[in-house]
Amino acid sequence: MRLRRQRHLEEEQAGIDLAPMLDFVLNLLIFFIVTAVFVKEMGMNVSKPGAASAEKKASEAIVVAIRPGDVIFVDRRVVDLRAVRANIERLHAQKPTAPVVIIPDREVASGVWVEVMDQVRLGGVQNISLATGNMGS
Repeated sequence: MRLRRQRHLEEEQAGIDLAPMLDFVLNLLIFFIVTAVFVKEMGMNVSKPGAASAEKKASEAIVVAIRPGDVIFVDRRVVDLRAVRANIERLHAQKPTAPVVIIPDREVASGVWVEVMDQVRLGGVQNISLATGNMGS
């Protein structure tokens, strides 16, 4: 009987108690979750243009072209920067699912096409693409 008790005690002592380690890991997890900083990044979502394997969309896009000298074309008509929003609102009402494609010329300053992009966004369009590369006019 004494031999049985010794074997039983030896088996209990041979195991590792995992409870303190689990407590420690859970405390670390809670610490990192509580102290994590959740930052909302500022910016605009822009759909990048596709490559040679891109598919053509069924809906017609609303095209906004920006030429050197800050000449802005909306739907093949010259408009002032202040009129971009109104034109986009009108065209977006006619084609609510159509995306807007902004095609800036290479010589156009980035500030101009960012302003145009802001006006398009204020016009109610969220699906905006920025065309880059040689578009062939």
